[in-house]
Amino acid sequence: MAVATGSQSGVRAQPLSEPVVVGEHLTQVVGERRLWHDLTFHLDRGEVLAVLGPNGAGKTTLARLVLGLTKPTDGRVRVNGVGARKAGRRIGYVPQQRAFDRDLPLRGRDLVQFGLDGHRWGVAIRRPHTQRVQAAIEAVGAEGFADRPVGRLSGGEQQRLRVAQALVREPELIVADEPLLSLDLAHQQNVVDLIDAQRRSHGTPVIFITHDINPVLPITDRVLYLSGDGAAIGTVDDVMTTETLSQLYRANVDVLRVRGRLVVVGAPENGGHH
Repeated sequence: MAVATGSQSGVRAQPLSEPVVVGEHLTQVVGERRLWHDLTFHLDRGEVLAVLGPNGAGKTTLARLVLGLTKPTDGRVRVNGVGARKAGRRIGYVPQQRAFDRDLPLRGRDLVQFGLDGHRWGVAIRRPHTQRVQAAIEAVGAEGFADRPVGRLSGGEQQRLRVAQALVREPELIVADEPLLSLDLAHQQNVVDLIDAQRRSHGTPVIFITHDINPVLPITDRVLYLSGDGAAIGTVDDVMTTETLSQLYRANVDVLRVRGRLVVVGAPENGGHH
């Protein structure tokens, strides 16, 4: 495993004495395939950790470990000093963009309400809407469409509501799993700005899983890059280099900066995604 350390100045808040998230010596095996071995990382208060890597490298599996939805083959994850499963209700989750049925009898406001009284994978019990729901809707600028059916909203509007759903529980941690997929550049920037605003105002740390670091590059403190054969963690300048990624992939990989954007060239299939 290649490991780099450090953080960008001017972005990250001062850490507490104890990290919010600690992953210790994690090994994950799915079927006959090992995703990673002896992976250790931590996340401090107010920090943004971008998790990158090709398809199949285990990015979503890592999110599920932190959310307490699955267990590691070996090692452990702790969130604010307790096991991930116990901390689940303290975590705000922003999922990938998924299409809703156009005729689904569910308003945007109801979707946000699920963040308070519904299981994130199930059906919520209907309860009166609260001031917290309204405040979350206003925070993401969704007042104009919160009472419309979610299936009739644009992808960008739906993702705003998903961010509101994550924020309404006043989370101690945000886990965002590919929340920018299928969104145009303007809506990508909007989602990043909303999550960053929560991070800055409340010191909420963020695990941001993405295929493309460029939309989150300005707010990223550190990168965890999963290659399928190893991992590297450190600042963008530590990890997103020709030398580090070539070592991870055991192949010649070039990392280029083009007009302020990072481009990875020569990584294995599904790896050249930045």
